[in-house]
This record gives sequence, structure tokens and C-alpha cells, in this order.
Amino acid sequence: MSQDIGRKSLVVGVAAASLFIGAIAGFFTAHPVMSDRSGTKDSGAMKGHETEGMSMEGMTPMKDIEPVPSVSDAPSGAVVVPAVARQLIGVRSASAAYATLTQEIRTVGTVGYDERGLTQVTLKTSGWVREVFVNSIGRPVRRGEPLFTFYSPDLLATQDEYLLALKTQAQLVESPLDDAKANAASLVASARERLRLWDVTDVQIAALEHRGKAEPLLTVYAPSSGIVLKREALPGKYVEPGTTLYEITDLSTVWISADIYESEVASVKLDQPISVSFAAYPGKTFSGKVSYVYPTLNTEARTVRVRLELPNPGLKLKPGMYGNVILQTNAVRTLVVPKEAVLNTGLRQLVFMDRGQGRYEQTLVKLGRRSLDAVEVMEGLKEGDRIVTSANFLLDAESKLASASSMQGMMGRIGMADWQMRGAYEGKMAMGEAGVSAPAGRAGEKGGIR
Repeated sequence: MSQDIGRKSLVVGVAAASLFIGAIAGFFTAHPVMSDRSGTKDSGAMKGHETEGMSMEGMTPMKDIEPVPSVSDAPSGAVVVPAVARQLIGVRSASAAYATLTQEIRTVGTVGYDERGLTQVTLKTSGWVREVFVNSIGRPVRRGEPLFTFYSPDLLATQDEYLLALKTQAQLVESPLDDAKANAASLVASARERLRLWDVTDVQIAALEHRGKAEPLLTVYAPSSGIVLKREALPGKYVEPGTTLYEITDLSTVWISADIYESEVASVKLDQPISVSFAAYPGKTFSGKVSYVYPTLNTEARTVRVRLELPNPGLKLKPGMYGNVILQTNAVRTLVVPKEAVLNTGLRQLVFMDRGQGRYEQTLVKLGRRSLDAVEVMEGLKEGDRIVTSANFLLDAESKLASASSMQGMMGRIGMADWQMRGAYEGKMAMGEAGVSAPAGRAGEKGGIR
């Protein structure tokens, strides 16, 4: 029983202490607010007689607000840099001037053989290869050099027919029958033409006539000079008509296939001079010309292939070699600026014009052709304009900071005016709550009605 009474006493004591602490905290919290409100009412009462509406004496007009100092006094897109800062960041300027511009297109090409000098050695009748004289790829051959011997039953039978036609023609020389003579001559011509169509040379036909006996093995000669690229002739191999046994190409002139970008196609013309350098011959440059621009576009790489033609003295250039190609475009005289003066933002190109006294302004330009160290200006500048050629990235950053600071200052002035308007309104409301009568002509306002 005594324990229950003790617990109840403890609970009552804690509750009483909580109420006491809350009352003290509420008093000290409300006391400053009441003091501020009374001060506000007093000041409102003192100033209420000197105001009209919401315009109170002591409120600073917006036109008298001090502007927030900006980074520079230059207009938007421009910047002013002191002399010391210009020396520190290394600002340099140059003049836009007319000069002879030669555009260089650089690419990489691959050496290939001249397809116009490619020759294939084939047979027009079936048979067997007997002896092979040119038995390796890459070997140089001369026109008329023997390649291999060939046995063909059809070719042997045609030789016999030709010899028989010749013998018949000789027997009918003294015949009074003109028709018989004509038929014999026709047979000789037909057999000779068949041999020629089977690539039997006139020298071989003459030797056959002189010998008077068919030759079972026919020697096949190289139709042109060049390098053997392919060899399929093997001793004892049976071949069908149309089988390619050799491929021979002339490497005294080579082709180089190179790809240029879509934007460079308009600058490439036929017979344009080119220069090519190879890692195999350091310090040596080979000259040539553009021989063909292909009519199709690589849709994946967005490039167009061009064919370049170069003489190949000494066969120094090998098919498959890589070369660094430089295409020289036609030289024109135009307005140019240094390439490093242009800032490319992706959507536009701009330069900084030097207005003197450390003042620089952004100017949009339209660019044309480019060379190794200069770029053509089509619009935006005129001859003699001074432009920045170094530290223009820093000037661009400073220009953006100046624009941001100017915007920040304007927002600050707007915020200050809003704060003063709000203070005037709160003062007016405090004056109305204090019961101060409104000036004449404002009898309907709160606090002024009696």
C-alpha cells in the first residue's frame, strides 16, 4: 500500500515540474517577440504621419541602389583584361590578311598493282602441262619468254588438218578447176585461223609449215612483261579450257588506294598532284597524281575512295605497302587567319577581336578551307582586323564569368528592391495595427476608420 502511494507521489511531482519548466520557457520565448512588436508599433506610429500609401520616408528608391560591381565594363561577349593579366596569360594578337592558301589533305593509302597491266595466261583447249619454265611466284618475266609446254590431242589434230590442207592446195595449183582451188585455199585459211585462235603464234605456224610435221608439244609464251602474281601450271596437270595458269602484272606503274572524308571530296580533282612517303624509304618522297575518284561512298566510315597513280622506277614500291599521302589542292589567294585563333564550339566558330586597351570582343566567323597553319575566313572579318592568337581559351572563360557576374548583380539588385518593398509593407501594416489615423484622402484604410 505504501509503495502505491509512493509511485503516485512521484508521478504527480514529475508532472508538476514539467508544467513549471514549460511556463518559464514560454515566458522567455514570448518576451522578445512582444518587445519587437511594440518597437515596431512605435516606429510605425512615428513614421505613419509622414507617409502616403506604402511609400515611406527612409525607403531607398530603386534608382539610388548601388550596382553590384561586375568583372568588367565590357558588353556581353566581351572582356577587359588589365595589362598585368595580359602579360601573365600571354595574350598575343595578329592581323587578318590576304595570303595564298594551299589546302593539304592528308590520308593513308595502300599500294596496289596497276590493273591495266594485269594479264592472265589461259588455254582454249584441254590438255596436259608437260614442262614448266617459270616455276615461282614473284619472278619477273619478259614478253615472249617461254612459260611451259603443253600437249593437246585437239591441237595436234588441227596441225595435221592444216598440213593436209596445205598439201591439197599444192596439188591443185595446176588444176583447171577454179572451184577446187578455191576450196583448198579456204581449208588452209580455216585451219590456220583455228590455230591462231588457240594462241599458236605466226612464228610457230611458219615453223610447222617448214617442218611439215605436227608438233605434239606446244610451247606457251608470256603475253606481256611483268611480275608473276599467280602460278597454277604444274608438270603433268590436266587443264580445261579457261583455266588460269599464270597472272602477270606490270609494276612499272602502281596504284595507291586512299580514303578521304566526305567533306574533302569537293577539293579533290583529277590530275591533282600528290606526294607519298613510306616508312621503308625515310626522307624520300614519291610524286604522282589523282587518276580517279570513285563514285560511291562508304556509308559506315563516311569516306570516298580515290585512286592515285605513281611511277615505280626500280620497283621500289611493293603492293601492300602503306604510305602517307598528301594531296595538294589548287592555291587561291584569300583572307586567312592563324588556325589557333579560332575557337570551335561545335555549333559555331568564333574569334576574339582585339579592340585595344585590353578590350576583347567575341566575333562569329564563317570558315572555309584549311591549310597546315591557316584557315580561310569567308564571313565575319575584314583585312587588318586584329584577332587574338593565343590565350583565347582563357579569354573565353573570362567572358563567360563576366556574363555570369553581371547576371548575378542584376538579380541582387532585384532582390534588394523586393526586400525594401516588403519592409515598407510590413511597416504600414504595423502602423495600422497601432491605430494611427491615415492621412487625408485615405480614410478608408485599416486603422484610420473611426
